[in-house]
Amino acid sequence: MSQETLQRRTVHSLMTVNAFGYGGFVAVLAVMTLLGQDLLGSDTLAGVPAAAATLGTALAASPLAIRSRRRGRRSGIAAGYVVGAVGAGLGLVSGQAGLFWVLVAAMFLFGAANASNLQNRFAAADLAGDERRARDIALVVWVGTIGGVGGPILARWANTTGQGFGLNEWIGPLMLGVIGTIAAAFVAQIRLRPDPLELAGGLDPSARSRNPLDGVAEAWRSVSGVPTAKLALITVALSQTAMVAVMTMTPLHMGDHGHAEMSLLVMSVHVFGMFGLAPLVGRWADHFGRVRMLVAGGLTLGSGTFMAVVAGYVPALIFAGLFLLGLGWNMAFVAGSALLTESLPAAERVGAQGLSDVLMSALAALAAVGSGVVKSSIGYHWLANSATVAAIAIVIAAIAVDRSRRLPAEIGVSG
Repeated sequence: MSQETLQRRTVHSLMTVNAFGYGGFVAVLAVMTLLGQDLLGSDTLAGVPAAAATLGTALAASPLAIRSRRRGRRSGIAAGYVVGAVGAGLGLVSGQAGLFWVLVAAMFLFGAANASNLQNRFAAADLAGDERRARDIALVVWVGTIGGVGGPILARWANTTGQGFGLNEWIGPLMLGVIGTIAAAFVAQIRLRPDPLELAGGLDPSARSRNPLDGVAEAWRSVSGVPTAKLALITVALSQTAMVAVMTMTPLHMGDHGHAEMSLLVMSVHVFGMFGLAPLVGRWADHFGRVRMLVAGGLTLGSGTFMAVVAGYVPALIFAGLFLLGLGWNMAFVAGSALLTESLPAAERVGAQGLSDVLMSALAALAAVGSGVVKSSIGYHWLANSATVAAIAIVIAAIAVDRSRRLPAEIGVSG
């Protein structure tokens, strides 16, 4: 079997895994802030369960990357989904019992499933050629549309169905989390054969002796001396942080205006922005270059957050703003992931990829926790303003790196 054929098989398998994985994860995350608010009766800490899931993603990313480097992508990806399924099950029980802090712990475990969701895009890059790496990453990201858009819609159905069976409000969608993550783990174990990282020569059995903190430190040393790798790391982290801060509090913002149920539809539009146009984004990133796509992503993300501010409360503009927020994130995510992968030698890529997921998830967790405090104290619009500042920072950093790469050529020509 040729490498091209193996790559197609791998990408198709990862697309199936991501459909289940993102479907289960987004279905739960779409209602988690509302569930937290119900259990506490307050906005202030309502974002803590969602933040715990994001923190769980951050802390699982490095161990899963080490496991993948040691045993292959199949092992690392499946392990994250299994832990996530346990977390979703515990969350269902604790949410029904009204145990808020147990729910927080459950969401921490559930975050491991998203660490596997994130790792899937890098698995798609293992055997990809430079000329279509972004497109293969984008295809795996894009299929998350099936689960990501369908997840909130199914969450609404699962919520109603669960209540019909005696479950409390917002508990039913947790069952979708259990089903989705178990299905993703099963498909990964069955279909990722042969393992793409093994075929790419990226396995390193000696990774067994390294703890996660050592892995993060080693990865940072690899990234710190490469400007394009640092740019990729920063832009992916900032775009994720900005997106999570605004996304987490939008359901409560809409609930304040009597549209809590409509917020699930807004989340579907937002998630479509995150995933739906990914194939086009991948083609653009391959054609125009990763750094230029990062500039475009920052501008798009900033347009969305700016629209959320100037909208006041106009539902149509909230829909449009959240769509652009998701699309801007997608541009930064796809182009940044491709840029990080190709900026480093094969032996250093897996560790740097794990570091990227650690950083983006840790900052997003802080954003999820802080978003509730900011909203309740000074207002939703300040979250959007802060996200706009992050988007501007992405644009400035990308332009600076692009200019620094062009200067040597310009100097050579003028000389």
